[in-house]
Amino acid sequence: MLHLATAILPVFLVVAAGYAAAWRGFLSEAHVDGLMRFGQGIAIPLLLFRAMAGLDLRSGFDPGILGAYYTGATTGFLAGLTGARVLFRRDWEDAVAIGFVGLFSNTLLLGLPITARAFGGETALAGNFVIIAIHSPFCYGLGIAAMEIARAHGTGLAKGRLVLRILRAVLSNTLVLGILAGLAFNLVGLALPEPVMAAVNMVADAGIPAALFGLGGILLRYRPEGDRMTILYITTVALVLHPAITFGLAHLFGVPAPGMRSAVVTAAMAPGINAYLFADMYGRARRVAASAVLAGTIASVVTAAFWIAVLP
Repeated sequence: MLHLATAILPVFLVVAAGYAAAWRGFLSEAHVDGLMRFGQGIAIPLLLFRAMAGLDLRSGFDPGILGAYYTGATTGFLAGLTGARVLFRRDWEDAVAIGFVGLFSNTLLLGLPITARAFGGETALAGNFVIIAIHSPFCYGLGIAAMEIARAHGTGLAKGRLVLRILRAVLSNTLVLGILAGLAFNLVGLALPEPVMAAVNMVADAGIPAALFGLGGILLRYRPEGDRMTILYITTVALVLHPAITFGLAHLFGVPAPGMRSAVVTAAMAPGINAYLFADMYGRARRVAASAVLAGTIASVVTAAFWIAVLP
């Protein structure tokens, strides 16, 4: 238990510190937004670039990891969408936004540091980076496609225009651009000059701490108000159904222990702030998405400890 606390609590203490700093007025909303813009828009894309550029593509991309994780994620999306539509009588666009909460785990700000602290530092993160390599393209592709189909229903929007909308939204994401640039360097065998790489390392290493601190400030804004059963339902889908399916399929597919740890711990993370950003982008189910991010982040202290305890 002490090992679990040592692995998990520092991550959430940084989030709590950011929350407290924003609550006490030490950080304004503009400060918090700046931290998140730096973390998610600059530093973490560089972190992903560095990881993908140095990843051993031959041994790193285990299809079992991807199959287990993304089957669980897709099931979470479908369960969230169906539950919102059937159980809570939300319209189709709201249902897609709620389903996205069950799809988009916080792979970066929570998944990376918790896996590293629990299982041996950056050497334990190969499976995480495999998942992250297609996380934003997959999740945004699925979510945007579903939302645009829901919005286009009965409007006669051409399929070609719909595909262009989806591609434009995915390829304008800085996380996706960092991943694609790193993969390009990896495949071509390029390397940055040493001084440039040293600068990249400095910025990349600051990304997760800065973004975790900023995440605390972001969460202060989104307190649960109403829709309690919907929030409880989609949070349960994200924190229970997704990792349970990933765990079962990882066993079925014979995924080695390191890859299983990466997949299951990542699946057990709270919905990422992108779940709210997606809802906000379309003006749908914003309160449910924001509250689920906050409630899920708090609850994932328990879910992460549970899965770390049962994993090999």
